[in-house]
Formats: sequence, structure tokens, C-alpha cells
Amino acid sequence: MGEVISLAARRFERHDPGPTAGAPRSPRVTFYFDLSSPFTYLAAERVDRLFTAVTWRPVLADVIHTLPPSRAIAEERARALAMPIVWPDVHSLSVRPAMRVASLAAERGCGAAFVLAATRLAYCGGFELDHPEVLAEAAAAASLGLDDSLAAAGDASRDAAMEAAAERLRDHGAERLPAVRVGRLLFDGEDRINEAVAAVQAPSARAVIASV
Repeated sequence: MGEVISLAARRFERHDPGPTAGAPRSPRVTFYFDLSSPFTYLAAERVDRLFTAVTWRPVLADVIHTLPPSRAIAEERARALAMPIVWPDVHSLSVRPAMRVASLAAERGCGAAFVLAATRLAYCGGFELDHPEVLAEAAAAASLGLDDSLAAAGDASRDAAMEAAAERLRDHGAERLPAVRVGRLLFDGEDRINEAVAAVQAPSARAVIASV
């Protein structure tokens, strides 16, 4: 029989290589996302792959007053990235339960697994994220308990923290989602992921360690 590979374990090994004596500290990286945007789907795969350590933080696009995602631009970007894309019936209110589960996942350190599963279900499979069975599938992929996930989905008190995070992001100049913050540098928009990667690698950025 072939070897069974644990994706969660492989991600842990890649993102937590352990301390290296004398190695410079990397700037903190935070990925801000809203599941209602197809650009979150297009960015999440690369964010998980290209950064060695990332904080996944859900924010509400309504607070930032972003423009509705352009279908034409999203499809063009998907073609450029060789990624499939479909258009489920999702919008900021319909994904609010999923965003609450995302906040739970982020608190428990499995935000990446949940976001990847949820966006694949929505933008590859065409499933609606407000459906309990779809949420349960994404939660299971992130090793979240079903009862905890369903409770989080209905917990409107979680919205306040996501609104506050979005307000801070907006006040720092973000006009588009998703966004990546590298130290004190902010890169808004899926098309700026490579700039964020370059900033992590740049000596000037590596010297900046921000508390965000």
C-alpha cells in the first residue's frame, strides 16, 4: 500500500520549520479575507503555499465599501492562474454564517484549512456557503467540530470583531480585498500577492516586525 500523506501535517512542517540559530526574524504576515469575493479564492491557494507563516483574519467587505467583484476580471485572473472558477450565489450577507465559522477556525489555528475548503466548495463546486451541509463539509476539512461550527455560524456577536478588523484595515488604506499585510506594509488586492511575497524576502521588510 502507498503511504498516506497528512496534508495538515505537511502544512505544519512547511509553516513551522523550527527556530534556526542566528536567522533573521521574518515580518508578521496577515491575510485578510471575505468569503464573498472570488478573489479570496484566487489568492488563498497561493497565500497558503507561498508564505511560511500566515495569520488568517476574516474581515467584512461591507465595512471597507469595496466595489462588487468584477466577473470579467475574476475570470481573466483565473485563466492566468490556470484555476477553475464558477459563480455560486454568494454575497456579503449570504456568507455571514461561513465568515463566523471562519473566525472560529482562525481562533483555533485552522483558518487556512477552512478557507481553502470553503472557497473550493463555492468557486470550484458552485455550492452556496449558507447551506448547513456545505458549512459542515468545510468545517470537517478544518477539523472543526460540527456542533461548535453550527453554533459559531449562528453567533452574531462574532460580527463585531470582523467589523472592527475591517475598519482598521480600511483606516490603513485598504480599498480592496483580499489584502496581505507584511510587517507595516499593506498590499490590497489579489493581484498584489507577489509583491507581498517579495516584501517578505526583502532585507528592509525582514527588519520590520510590527504588532498588528
